[in-house]
Amino acid sequence: MQFIDLATQQERIKADLDRRIQAVLAHGSYVMGPEIGELEHRLAEYVGAKHAVACASGTDALLMALMASGIGAGDAVITSPFTFIATAEVVALLGARPVFVDIDPQTFNLDPEKLTDCISSWPAEGLRLRAIIPVDLFGLPADYDRINAIAKQHGLMVIEDAAQSFGGQYKGRMAGALADMACTSFFPAKPLGAYGDGGMCFTDDDETDERLRSIRVHGQGSDRYDNIRIGINGRLDTLQAAVLLSKFSIFLEEIEQRQIVARRYTSLLSTSGVKTPAVPEGYRSAWAQYSLLAESEAHRSELQVKLKAEGIPTAIYYPKPLHLQTAFAYLGYREGDYPVSEDFARRVFSLPMHPYLTPESQERIAATFE
Repeated sequence: MQFIDLATQQERIKADLDRRIQAVLAHGSYVMGPEIGELEHRLAEYVGAKHAVACASGTDALLMALMASGIGAGDAVITSPFTFIATAEVVALLGARPVFVDIDPQTFNLDPEKLTDCISSWPAEGLRLRAIIPVDLFGLPADYDRINAIAKQHGLMVIEDAAQSFGGQYKGRMAGALADMACTSFFPAKPLGAYGDGGMCFTDDDETDERLRSIRVHGQGSDRYDNIRIGINGRLDTLQAAVLLSKFSIFLEEIEQRQIVARRYTSLLSTSGVKTPAVPEGYRSAWAQYSLLAESEAHRSELQVKLKAEGIPTAIYYPKPLHLQTAFAYLGYREGDYPVSEDFARRVFSLPMHPYLTPESQERIAATFE
């Protein structure tokens, strides 16, 4: 059994995929070819954002968003400790300080109450608090009405980390258009994934769009040898844009199929002794992962062993919260600082999740929990 079934998806789009790849090989514009602009236009329209800027990875998208916001040394950025390292890594790369706020135990996303507490207790002297990066974990958007209101009250920017939530919704709005800026990833395992790395930034602000496009190409100005700011080599390969355009042709159908797969899991596992994911009213998850909470770390290990014996793969996202990572030891956090994240890291695990998971396969998975 596949954890993510990319082969079946490829069979569906093979003719269109081959056509698009051959078109790139024919025109030879392998970097920033016409497919880039087409992808940006189509995804901006889908999300409901004025601008979309394609880039080389989800990490670069976050880095570019922070650079476009002028964040650097002397600044602090709030985010979740229960996510992939890239979210906080880009903050540190720019010389700013990552500041963590624990997660809501129901959604696994940044807890607005704890966010308010963090900001309210922020010292008047020292680092400038500049931005919040909520993470739409496992495909479920964070509570942006509350987070944006808190940010506005304190003059902070909000950058949506939609790396896992492209295709998700929050109160009638699409993930990718829920904050001042948004960043997503096209890593192959994502709901909309390339055949390599890729990412995109979204914004409604014309000046921000201009800065992002400049930063993406080494801070380019009027021409390639006019550099008006420090930037990066953050361009998306044209071949990856071609792949994404082909995959996007079936993406809406796949997102709906993910809802069916998730609902079936939740029904099958309702009496299994594990906690299934919660989706608040008015939200739609993109279901990048279907993640469960075992009763304990030992219970998780026991279940994973049973599933593996039946040929069923599992994964743990994430086994160690960011505040306990060696790379962030300099921040001075200790075990016990973020108890919800630490508890969930010991109990969380994910099951196979993709649009092509059959009822029979899911029933077989569920039977392992009996």
